[in-house]
Amino acid sequence: MRIVKLVILMLVFGISLKAQNSQLKTNSGAPVGDNQNSQTVGLNGPVLLQDIHLIEKLASFDRERIPERVVHARGTGAFGEFVAEDNFSTFTKANLFSAKGKVTPMAVRFSTVIHGTGSPETLRDPRGFALKFYTEEGNYDIVGNNLPVFFIRDAMKFPDMVHSLKPSPVTNKQDPNRIFDFFSHIPESTNMFTYLYSDIGIPATYRNMNGSSVHAFKWVNTKGEVTYVKYTWKTLQGEKGLTVKEAEIQQGKDFQHATNDLYNSIAKGDNPKWELYVQMIKEADVDSFDFSPLDATKNWPVAKIPLVKVGTFTLNRNAKNYFEEIEELAFAPSDLVPGIEPSEDRLLQGRLFSYFDTQRYRLGANFQKIPVNAPRNSPANNYNQNGAADNAVVTSDVNYQPSVEAKTLVDDNTFKLAKTAYGNAAISQKKIEKTNDFAQAGELYRSYTKEMQDNLISNIVGDLGQVRNKEVQKQMITHFYLADREYGMRLAAALGFTQADFMKK
Repeated sequence: MRIVKLVILMLVFGISLKAQNSQLKTNSGAPVGDNQNSQTVGLNGPVLLQDIHLIEKLASFDRERIPERVVHARGTGAFGEFVAEDNFSTFTKANLFSAKGKVTPMAVRFSTVIHGTGSPETLRDPRGFALKFYTEEGNYDIVGNNLPVFFIRDAMKFPDMVHSLKPSPVTNKQDPNRIFDFFSHIPESTNMFTYLYSDIGIPATYRNMNGSSVHAFKWVNTKGEVTYVKYTWKTLQGEKGLTVKEAEIQQGKDFQHATNDLYNSIAKGDNPKWELYVQMIKEADVDSFDFSPLDATKNWPVAKIPLVKVGTFTLNRNAKNYFEEIEELAFAPSDLVPGIEPSEDRLLQGRLFSYFDTQRYRLGANFQKIPVNAPRNSPANNYNQNGAADNAVVTSDVNYQPSVEAKTLVDDNTFKLAKTAYGNAAISQKKIEKTNDFAQAGELYRSYTKEMQDNLISNIVGDLGQVRNKEVQKQMITHFYLADREYGMRLAAALGFTQADFMKK
């Protein structure tokens, strides 16, 4: 009788018995042909705006939370200045790198990625480390993390990744079963997990974090010559993490310790500093490695691509009003200045749309007119108008360009984007060629001391051991084994698996 009632309910509400194996479709009902790879110009070209499934997926994801940030909700920030190390105009026409000693005001926001506004700052989670430079040619944002790589390489996977990391829609709890179920299908995440579960996976404070742009960008000089760069910033306070035990003790004492530490340090004049570096690859050499430098899951080895110091930044002022200066502070990797352009990194290409779209949803169509987001040294001058919270005073009848009445100039010689040729490339929707998902994770594991390796194994087992599905555990162990045999074998043994378990079909 209960079965009959269940069937009736399913018929009434249109619930299918085969829901778990149903065709993936768009919001308009169209079948999805590929949910893993964005459409690109050729195999290595930029992502196309015509990829309607990607745009729909990201736009839907960007609007999931209100008013809290979808990710990076828990955070704090401060203000300071950047001082250039030298004149780098040989490589880029970007004004902030144009002269030795040049000072540029800036803002920084630190954050945890997954957890909500009031969550503890002692959880194992990547940390956001975003920089905003108020340059003389507009605002320039580097929206980075404390770790040099990421879990995925294509923005198509980003909403699904965050869904797996966020609390369950049923229990409202973060669940390792959901997390590792997803990542057991994402082998390129192995490198990130080897960083995240290491001794720096829980930063001691925000002042003790290094940072990275994660993505590659293009530096372009006045001749139109392109150099691919990746940013790294190193803390002068010393990089330091918390062990699991230390994090537990710290959380019991003060769950917002990192926010308090930053605020109190600046308040007493102990201003934290970081050195900013770039690694450079000539445009002709981008394809000369056994991995793609445009793959966000890969680090650029310093031995082959050395770090070049481009400046130092110091944080020396706390927010006067947290909401107005930090909560409303909005970053986007698409905030670029002349001389800096996005690379063809597939994850970055999706973020160029998603971050701006998120801010428009969270703060409104005119979020860039909020004082902390407005360009300080290069006022906006265009004909975008109206919308919620528009505070522009329009006195001219001309709100368009070009016009014989108002001479608003466009300098297409100085500020034209670099020319990039993609030949007769066809539209593609495939994985990148050089996935090389495990080599760097193995190198990273072998670079750790014996104590750090022990901690890494213990930290992973602490979460992976909670997963009920043994096949998911085995698949994750396989990823770590492919990175390094000892790495995988130790995890297998710690989780109670034998070699025979992996021989079974």
